[in-house]
Amino acid sequence: MNRVLEQAKKISIPTRKEEEKTRQLADFLLKKVKDEATKYPQVVSVELGGSFAKGTWLGQMDFDIFVKLKTDTDEKSFEEIGKNIGFDSMKNFKPHVRYSEHPYVEAEIKGTRVNVVPCYNVEKGQWKSAADRSPFHTKFVLETFDDTKKNEVRLLKKFLKGVGIYGAEIAKESFGGYVAEVLIHNYGSFLGVIEAASNFTQGQEIGNPSKKFETALVLIDPIDSNRNLGTAISAQNVAKFILAARAFLKKPSMTFFVGKQSKLNRKILKNVLIVRFTYKWRSPDIIWGQVKRGTTSLAGQLELGGFEVIRKTSITDETSEAAMLFFLRLPIIEKFVVKNGPEVYRKSDSESFVLKNSKNIMTWVDDDGRILSMQQRELHDAKKFLEHLLKNPMHAGIPSGIIPDIKRSSRVLYGDQPLSKSIKKALADVTSTDGLVFSTSK
Repeated sequence: MNRVLEQAKKISIPTRKEEEKTRQLADFLLKKVKDEATKYPQVVSVELGGSFAKGTWLGQMDFDIFVKLKTDTDEKSFEEIGKNIGFDSMKNFKPHVRYSEHPYVEAEIKGTRVNVVPCYNVEKGQWKSAADRSPFHTKFVLETFDDTKKNEVRLLKKFLKGVGIYGAEIAKESFGGYVAEVLIHNYGSFLGVIEAASNFTQGQEIGNPSKKFETALVLIDPIDSNRNLGTAISAQNVAKFILAARAFLKKPSMTFFVGKQSKLNRKILKNVLIVRFTYKWRSPDIIWGQVKRGTTSLAGQLELGGFEVIRKTSITDETSEAAMLFFLRLPIIEKFVVKNGPEVYRKSDSESFVLKNSKNIMTWVDDDGRILSMQQRELHDAKKFLEHLLKNPMHAGIPSGIIPDIKRSSRVLYGDQPLSKSIKKALADVTSTDGLVFSTSK
């Protein structure tokens, strides 16, 4: 165990050279934002936040720069000033808008994402926007974490990345950076978190909630007892964390920190149907939300049509391509389905059932005096079923934002057909066993 943890620390803690290089970039970007912010009297200050400011960053990270505005700034001005400062300061780095509760500006420089985020200059607890807490998160970590504890956060982040459950974005619904910091705050060390996680119960509460929360994990924000950080984490990813923690304790390995690529299970690719389409660029948060909702809706329609959906997932390259994947027990099901009716002694129900099924292939009484009726499915091939649904995507429950994209470019493919790199990765994930989470080593 100790040997593995020492090796993991070496790849989790940035070198002094990396830190100096990153510091120079941070100072450069911060100055650009500050220079633009001076044009607006509503701006109180500009602060660097996020993992670099806290000292819990890994080699790859995002810069979060917070533009703090006076509390009497109206919402429209708040959003406009935030976007103007973001776009003008990042104009050389392909800025674009992303959305949380309010819009913010994201750009990329030298492979590093930069987020310019507006927030209000509030007192603790007097939140006006979702981003208002972030500067307090930075202050909390700086005041309560020493270097040792910060490095324990890095270990935990590296573990979460390796297992594939790191990131608070809607695309991942996983464990974000601040979640990792709060877990270390509560349990003291990486091993403390892992040992605790291996014994989590349903609705595990961590911290002191001020009210009842109904999530798979309840993790209370130390600076706001009304806020449950577990809301952003899916039940599936909480379960993966528990299983990965148990597996790591049984057999510690560096693989948990560097990751293990899923491999395509070619035996079952014909059982996977993929709805692929292209879209005009929009904020990643928006397209991810649309594709995820579309996937859930189509999975429900497939189930109603008699197709058993074993697993489903969504994917987008965040540029122009998206896909919804469905792993089915059978891609082609029986043509005929038998409907169970009431016993003949229930006169009213019997007459109603017979009337409703009068046009079926046949209706009869079984040995127990129950009426049964056989009808032919309109579509028993899942591929044709999906193609039929996509001719009228609104009726299938597809979000309105992607209906034009679906109508223009969607195709239904089998898993064994030629696919892009991003879809192949999603296909591998949905058709394989996670070797880290389901380790059988004793």
